[in-house]
Amino acid sequence: MAKTKLLIVTHEMSPFLELTKISEITRQLPQAMQEKGFEIRILMPKFGNINERRNRLHEVIRLSGMNIIINDNDNPLIIKVASIPAARMQVYFLDNEEYFQRKQVFNDASGKFFEDNDERTIFFCKGALETVKKLGWAPDIVHCHGWMSALVPAYIKTTYKNDPTFKNSKVVYSVYEDSFTEKLNADFAKKAIMANMTAEDTKPFADADNNSLHIGAITHADAVVLADENLSDAMLKFVKDSNKPTLAFNLTENFENFYAFYEEISSDELVSVA
Repeated sequence: MAKTKLLIVTHEMSPFLELTKISEITRQLPQAMQEKGFEIRILMPKFGNINERRNRLHEVIRLSGMNIIINDNDNPLIIKVASIPAARMQVYFLDNEEYFQRKQVFNDASGKFFEDNDERTIFFCKGALETVKKLGWAPDIVHCHGWMSALVPAYIKTTYKNDPTFKNSKVVYSVYEDSFTEKLNADFAKKAIMANMTAEDTKPFADADNNSLHIGAITHADAVVLADENLSDAMLKFVKDSNKPTLAFNLTENFENFYAFYEEISSDELVSVA
């Protein structure tokens, strides 16, 4: 029987970048699934404060060289990779000089939210899917962690829905406690539209705040993980009303509940609700 292929898309992961508890989950979960026989790929942005020498990152020439178009502008995509020897896992990093080669992550030195966080998000989500295509690796499950991955479910269920790489993928979105109070650029939803998409597809993202990113991702996802105990009642109601398979966050031993959840949603019996 073929191994289940699990793609993790996240904006942080220990030991490379540790901002919230997402970094620990995205470090432990894929290793636990790998030990249960899953095949794993992990993608995250290469923020400027990730030390390349210490973490032994190196460029993957065969994957680099693509351009990601945002607002009619071509943005070069550089792919780097690092290994976690203890886990025998590789992590792919998406880099771009304009978007990621700065010392801060989401806020500048004075604490101001970067004005281009909207385009950085779009670049990361588009770039992640194009990288997986170039890898020639079709994931059974795509699990998105963190608001910066929120467009991935929308893209897979629209632009990429007939693509051989993603047409059979089930998409899971983990909802974490809101981590920013600012808003992305007001044109975020408009900029995010790709080929074979309409304004209706990105309408849930229109408010461009943390909450709407969650709502947009859940709208297009096949399944949801309630990854935080501090989610608002309104968010919990939205998830419940979506009527999608949902895993209540609980770190069971060896992530056994995630394993069962993945097996459930990747079975042929689950019809995509997107």
